[in-house]
Amino acid sequence: MKIISHRGFWQKPTEKNTLSAFKRSFDLGLGTETDLRDRNGRLAIAHDVKDVTDLYLEDVLELMNYKNLPLALNIKADGLAEYIKEIMVRYNHSNYFTFDMSIPDMLSHFRLDLKVYTGLSDILKTPVQLDKATGIWLDSFYSEWYTSETIDKYLELGISVCIVSSELHKRNPKEQWNVINNVSNLKSEKLLLCTDLPLEALDFFGDHS
Repeated sequence: MKIISHRGFWQKPTEKNTLSAFKRSFDLGLGTETDLRDRNGRLAIAHDVKDVTDLYLEDVLELMNYKNLPLALNIKADGLAEYIKEIMVRYNHSNYFTFDMSIPDMLSHFRLDLKVYTGLSDILKTPVQLDKATGIWLDSFYSEWYTSETIDKYLELGISVCIVSSELHKRNPKEQWNVINNVSNLKSEKLLLCTDLPLEALDFFGDHS
């Protein structure tokens, strides 16, 4: 299983989606999740519309320095697919996926052969366009609703699974991490955990991460 940081490996909330947080993550050999919006024809790193930064996707890839670490791109606006495709080709970065876009926008990501993860959660029980998706973004907004068998089912079908760690929803993740620890395919390269607690996750899962 691969551990990826949520908006970088930040140590205080103001560091989320900053170069310092991304650098900490990359220095540990970990990938990251981040948020993309359009700003003046470029792909800005920003979770909310009000977030004003001068940080762009190219800056993150420059910092990664061609290490090709996992990059989860949370799509916050429609119409970004062509920009993402061009940048990924330019930086020769293949270890990425896009997710959380609208359904019509998802079709444009598929048309451009981008790697797309479809959603599965306690709210969205049926993954959209699973037959075309590279993987699943597995979330649990209200409770730990799935089992280790749920995760194994998709991995055994050759579908990657990125699990959203429960502390992102203000819950203690240990119950969820115990479920993950019982996954038969825990060592699979197709299994990822997106977390605000990367060091704790590395320690908990040991050799499997």
